[in-house]
Amino acid sequence: MAPLLSLLHQAATRLARPHTLRAVRLCAARLSSSAPALNRAVVFSENGNPTQVLSVKSYEPLPPPPPGALNVRFRLSPINPSDINIVQGVYPAKPTRVTISGKELSVGGNEGLAEVVEVGDGVQGFEVGDWVISGKQQAGTWSTTRTLRADDTIKLPAQGLSEVNAATIAVNPATAFCMLHEFLDLKEGDWVLQNGDRLVGQAVIQIAARKGIKTINFVRTRHVIANDIDNLIASLTSLGANHVFTYESLEDRTLGKNIKQWTAGNPIRLMLNCVGGPTTLAMTRYLGENAHLVSYGAMSKQPLALPTSAFIFKNLQAHGHWQSRWYKEHSRQDREDLMDVLTALQLKEPEHEILDLSDEDNDGLATQKLRHALDRMERPYGRKILLRL
Repeated sequence: MAPLLSLLHQAATRLARPHTLRAVRLCAARLSSSAPALNRAVVFSENGNPTQVLSVKSYEPLPPPPPGALNVRFRLSPINPSDINIVQGVYPAKPTRVTISGKELSVGGNEGLAEVVEVGDGVQGFEVGDWVISGKQQAGTWSTTRTLRADDTIKLPAQGLSEVNAATIAVNPATAFCMLHEFLDLKEGDWVLQNGDRLVGQAVIQIAARKGIKTINFVRTRHVIANDIDNLIASLTSLGANHVFTYESLEDRTLGKNIKQWTAGNPIRLMLNCVGGPTTLAMTRYLGENAHLVSYGAMSKQPLALPTSAFIFKNLQAHGHWQSRWYKEHSRQDREDLMDVLTALQLKEPEHEILDLSDEDNDGLATQKLRHALDRMERPYGRKILLRL
């Protein structure tokens, strides 16, 4: 068994699955499901600017689930950058297609916390009230309700997660955990270099700190609101970052000497990159021999240029990581084990705001509210938006 899977299974077997909270959820679900509710989805008919092509549409209640399936009601569904890229048509994944009022539309959303409201015949291991996430990518989570195949559904632990953490667990924390464990068997006292200061980077810092792994982090000042860089550095430090620098520090010739002094015979062997371009190239000079460079994004929209000498003389290895591929290649049990381990880590909730579209009287007003929120997402370091439909 691969090291990561072995770690997941060992950790999962140590975690209890109490039933008390699940019973509370069961009662709440039965009470809430008895009241009529408006079903809505955030949809688009063509790719383009999300503030122009996304709209909110109401649809009829779901029929009972077929055998082997579940009807679920989404409690919270985040808007992630990759979701925006899919709406724009620049991401290598296809959204879910549905028919509303006789028109075929695409439904946005890849991640979200749902609650089981009805269980189809032949389904085992799920009960009304269970908290679940979709194990199938691009499941159309920007919806009030969906029918999911039980085989594509991952049950979350019965306790230990807030709604926000449960809704955001499958992408950013999972990406951080897998990158920290897939490529190297890091030990206490090891070092990680990264340029991610948003949600994946913040999860990397927290997960690494729990294990005694130290992090050196670089942040991009041009994406930080003026005069707020000190607050960003303080925030990352409070999460467990050992050192935080701006990209301008890469021009400081004394930085390399300081890093050698900090690492003291324990060279950096893992670098996590979500930016690319010349700054990522500059960061590789601080890596030791037999290091692994893992890229999971390209926010600079520039190519990843690496020095040939690092491959020849330091045996640098470069990899790409896509969490969607990890989910496709692993079983539902592996995914549930990953959720158990992430739950046990008790990561801090991401800064967020909840956009409640369920209280609008009509779809037009809900669409206006949505587009206004999407426009605000353009601001640097804005809070993560979670939809409640």
